[in-house]
Amino acid sequence: MAQQSATRDRTAAPVGFGSVFLSFAPWIVFTVIAGPSTWEYAALAALITALVLSGQDILHGRLSILDVTGIVFFAVICVLALALGRQQLLWLETYAQVIANGVIGVVALGSLFFQPFTEQYARRSAPPEVWDSPLFKRINRVLTAVWGVVFAVIAVLGWLAIRMPSASDWLNWVLPVALLVWTVNFTRRYPESQRGRALPS
Repeated sequence: MAQQSATRDRTAAPVGFGSVFLSFAPWIVFTVIAGPSTWEYAALAALITALVLSGQDILHGRLSILDVTGIVFFAVICVLALALGRQQLLWLETYAQVIANGVIGVVALGSLFFQPFTEQYARRSAPPEVWDSPLFKRINRVLTAVWGVVFAVIAVLGWLAIRMPSASDWLNWVLPVALLVWTVNFTRRYPESQRGRALPS
């Protein structure tokens, strides 16, 4: 019985939010810096951030899907900024933040069809023998779905902010920050709550 409980404890191991946050950091840098006249610099700063923060993972060959997406996405934007004129990139200048948040949402939700992106981080703190357990799988599917939906909602809020400038502070900052704070707390609490339910009464 003690061995079974220990296994459940490890199955519901924390997702390793520190690592998840590092993968989100380039996107946060881009969101904070990007504006009508600064999105090129924001993309460059985000690309540098992504490369620096994922340096160790690159060396060890364990890049996560968020790391790969961030490096590719910001590299493409940097190339477009160099290759095309401003008039050709007005759509990107206007919708840069919306596109960035939408990409994260799509990638996160899309990973549910393969390997939930949070599972890549959870495997770093959970033993291999629990990786295929139903509890481990369920926790990471739920967490990944929540992150994907939240970023999709933030993308929609950004799109609305462009059309309703009078509410831009709420739509671009207040509501997105509140959603992210809630998601961070949910990510920390949910595995423990599921572990408690899985334990025999």
